[in-house]
Amino acid sequence: MDKPIVIFGYGATGRATAAALLARGTSIRIAQRTRPKDLSPQAEFVSCDVLDQESVLAAATGAAQIVFAVGFAYDARVWQNSWPRAMTNLVNACAATGARAVFIDNLYMYGPQTSALHEAMPLTTHGAKPATRAAITRIWQAAAAAGKIRFTALRAPDFYGPGVTLSQLGPAVFERLARKKSAIFLNSPDQPHDFAYVPDIARAAVTLLDAPDDVFGQVWHVPCAPTRTARDLITLGAATLGAKPKIMSPPATLLPVLGLFSPFLREVAEMGFTWDRPYQVNAQKFQTRFWADATPFETGIPATARSFLPAETLLQCNELPMLPNGGQPS
Repeated sequence: MDKPIVIFGYGATGRATAAALLARGTSIRIAQRTRPKDLSPQAEFVSCDVLDQESVLAAATGAAQIVFAVGFAYDARVWQNSWPRAMTNLVNACAATGARAVFIDNLYMYGPQTSALHEAMPLTTHGAKPATRAAITRIWQAAAAAGKIRFTALRAPDFYGPGVTLSQLGPAVFERLARKKSAIFLNSPDQPHDFAYVPDIARAAVTLLDAPDDVFGQVWHVPCAPTRTARDLITLGAATLGAKPKIMSPPATLLPVLGLFSPFLREVAEMGFTWDRPYQVNAQKFQTRFWADATPFETGIPATARSFLPAETLLQCNELPMLPNGGQPS
């Protein structure tokens, strides 16, 4: 039997990566605390607490490779406590088993920037959550530089996709529009901002899993569709849903005040530097080595918007005859 690829975490990116691997017949093992209700019978499952070193080692034992797609509550104190422990446990498991690892990461560790984000930017000390992501980067980079592990980070900006709920372009936008309500967007919808399509993140993760050892010990950025504003994308999704693109968005200056009363909004306010200026990702390194055809927003946004339609409405849409150009009659 082939050694499995172990995926820690079954959120949006872990789930999509699992689906991509299963579709080509790769053996996988899902490791997290509880068994997903919709887990494919083709996938193995092992209960695992990523904060427990022995648990992580047990889940990783026998693995060919590892995908680390874990997430924690969006709380700086939780991150400061949990992320270094989880990363240390993963690094130790990789060292003990020899398994290569792809870490699906974000871009917080670069902190405030005024140009497109690229892999060579220094790690920041700005803000609790960005500083935590920088700290865990140093953990795996030190082990990789010492030759103890084969490890790479795949970094992506805010993501979106069909059925993805923990997304700026998720239920608060498209589910509300589908119900003929105004979209709620907590940051500026008018700044150019890159978004990564979850199936593209999964495709990039599989690309690195298939790559030779020389791509490890490095950082790679996921290719994104050409930069747009959130308002552009919400308007595109609203048109798909036959809704008016109304957006409710609090002024940026108000978020810190609201954060005094809402812990979640306080966490959002800390990351205001990703929304008060153009936020673009330079993925030329990945595009030159591998592929550059990120899913166009004209494909990804309609698919995402339709996924938030109520079941009865979605059924009616699916029953409509398709037009020759791929559209549907109005």
